[in-house]
Amino acid sequence: MTSENSSADDAQQVWDVVVVGAGPAGASAAYAAAVAGRRVLLLEKAELPRYKTCGGGIIGPSRDALPPGFELPFRDRVHAVTFSHNGRFTRTRRSKQMLFGLINRPEFDQQLVEHAQKAGAELRTGVTVQRVEQHGSAVPDRRTVAVVLQGGETVLAHAVVGADGSASRIGAHVGVKLDQVDLGLEAEIPVPDTVAEDWQGRVLIDWGPMPGSYGWVFPKGDTLTVGVISARGEGAATKRYLEDFIARLGLAGFEPSISSGHLTRCRADDSPLSRGRVLVCGDAAGLLEPWTREGISFALRSGRLAGEWAVRIAEAHDAVDTRRQALNYAFAIKAGLGVEMSVGRRLLLAFERRPGLFHAALTGFRPAWRAFMEITRGSTSLGEMVRGRPMAQRALAALDRRIGLPTPAEPTAPAAPADGEPGS
Repeated sequence: MTSENSSADDAQQVWDVVVVGAGPAGASAAYAAAVAGRRVLLLEKAELPRYKTCGGGIIGPSRDALPPGFELPFRDRVHAVTFSHNGRFTRTRRSKQMLFGLINRPEFDQQLVEHAQKAGAELRTGVTVQRVEQHGSAVPDRRTVAVVLQGGETVLAHAVVGADGSASRIGAHVGVKLDQVDLGLEAEIPVPDTVAEDWQGRVLIDWGPMPGSYGWVFPKGDTLTVGVISARGEGAATKRYLEDFIARLGLAGFEPSISSGHLTRCRADDSPLSRGRVLVCGDAAGLLEPWTREGISFALRSGRLAGEWAVRIAEAHDAVDTRRQALNYAFAIKAGLGVEMSVGRRLLLAFERRPGLFHAALTGFRPAWRAFMEITRGSTSLGEMVRGRPMAQRALAALDRRIGLPTPAEPTAPAAPADGEPGS
C-alpha cells in the first residue's frame, strides 16, 4: 500500500520492509514484499530511468523470474550467435527458436519499478543511504532497523534489503566478502540502418586476449552495445581490447552515444547474506555467474527471495526467529544460485587456461552448443545440467583433468537448517 504520509514523515513511521536500490534486484524484492501486502519503501539514489553498464541480455531464468504480466521491452530477439577467438576462427551457430532477448536497462528497470509500485511499494528517488544501524539511539527497539540517509534523515523498518549494487554500503554493513572482481567496459554505438540490418537477430561473442576475457556485440535496433570484460588490474589492456575489438568490427568510424565502465564482483563461498534484520541480494551480495558474469537473472531471482524472506524477518518477534529466517534465506540462495556459481567458477578456471577448447566445443561439438541453447532459453541451468546429466558431469571432469585442475565433488545443495524449512 502507498503511504498517505509525505516523505518528511517517514522517520515517524516504521515500514515493514525498506529496500535500498531500484535495479532489478531491488525492484524484485520490493515487488515480492509488496505483493504479500506489506508496507514497502524502495529507495534509489538516482532519478529514474537511469543508464547502467550492462549488455542487456535476458535469458530464460530472467524471463521466468519476472512478475506476472510483465511485458519485456525487447529491442531484438537473438536466433544466432557468432563466436570468434580474439577475432579469428569465426563461426556462426543458429537456432530456430529464440535464444534470448535484448533490452535497454533504463526501460527494463523502470518497468520493474512500476510493477513494484503497482503492487503497493512506495518509491523515493534522489536519496542516498549513508548507513544502517541495528543498535544505538536511532533504533527504538530490537525489532527495528534505522536507515540513515544523506542529510541526517532516518527511516525505520522491521527489515531491510540491500540491493544497492556492487559497491554496496549495505553489503559493507553485512560484511560481504568477494573473491573475484572484473572490469567491464562498454560503448553504445548508434549505426546506420544498413549496419543495423547486418546484426539483426545475431550477437557476437569473442573470446579475448587476456585470461578469462571476452567481448560482445548486442544489437538493439539502431544501436549496437559493444563491450568487453576482464579481470580487474588489467585496465589498460582491457581498454585496448575494446578499442581493437571496435576497430576490427569496422565500427571505429561511429561515435558512441555512451561509453562506460563498471566493476562486477562475485561473492566468496563463505560470504554472509544477512546480518540481523538486514539481507543483501543481487550485485550487493556478489551474486552473479562467474564465467559469463551474467547478473540480471541472479538479481531477479535473489531479489524475489530476499523480498519474500524480508517479509518473514519483519514479522519475527525475537533474535532467534530472525536468525532462523535469515538462515533459510541463505539456504534458498545457496541451493540454487550458489550451485550455479560453483559450476561457473570451474568453467571460468578452465576457460582462463584453455579458451581455444571452449571455442572449439561451442562451434564444433553439437552437445556443447545444445547445452548453450538450453541454458540461455531457461530449459535448464548450469547446476541442473551438472547434477542431472552424467554426460555433463563427465565432460566437466574431463575438462578439469585436461587443464590440470583437481576434480571437485559434484555441486549439491547445502543441507537445510535444522530449525526451519527452506522456501522455494
